[in-house]
Amino acid sequence: MASVTIHDEDVALTEPTLVEGLPGVGLVGKIAADHIVGTLDMTYYASIDCEGLPRISVYEEGSRDLRPPVRLYADESRDLVALQSDVPVSASAASEFASCVTEWVADHDGTPIYMSGLPKQKEADQIPSLYGVATGAAGDRLDDEDIDAPTERGAVSGPTGALLHEAGARGLDAFGLVVESDPKFPDPEAARILIDHGIAPLAGVEVGTDDLVDRAEEISEQKEQLAQRMQEAETDESSQAQPLRMFQ
Repeated sequence: MASVTIHDEDVALTEPTLVEGLPGVGLVGKIAADHIVGTLDMTYYASIDCEGLPRISVYEEGSRDLRPPVRLYADESRDLVALQSDVPVSASAASEFASCVTEWVADHDGTPIYMSGLPKQKEADQIPSLYGVATGAAGDRLDDEDIDAPTERGAVSGPTGALLHEAGARGLDAFGLVVESDPKFPDPEAARILIDHGIAPLAGVEVGTDDLVDRAEEISEQKEQLAQRMQEAETDESSQAQPLRMFQ
């Protein structure tokens, strides 16, 4: 049975924006969410527990505290919540996980921003393209922020795809951001595009990304082991966008 366990009852949220950071192609969502949590010094707010998630404990450098692998961090003043995950969500748990998260979003009148990498080999100086999709009435906001629609037919797989499917099935407003990403290695530049041109305008927050760009090499090294694990995982355990073509 999936559940969200609140660890800081003092946090009060009103129609929050949820930024999802599950591991996927280029680790773009995770890098973006981790950066936002650290930059805004967000508060550890809740944990997500469901069958299929590894029963592990996570610790940080310089701290003796142990925490579960999938957590929610909150910034009350910005009405912002970030989902931080240190493990992939298994295929068997994706449906229940999506139902649990969506139930929390609905109960708090929240609007989620779900993120996925679109595998693409890019030149060193090429700026990744960002596309936006939506459920409910959220598409109008994408138009307002000049976030492009996809240029080809595609699908979002993995737990992020399950989250978008669940939001659509319930008629809830949700954003899906798809950014071109390195298919083999962590991609901080794609995560920067997500934050600057997607998350920041949609959530109405300012998040500096200069540090993210300056530390790109360090971040890539830190995340490379997780990226390797994601490549080895089954396709439906890794959130990613992919083209759907009639003839392949």
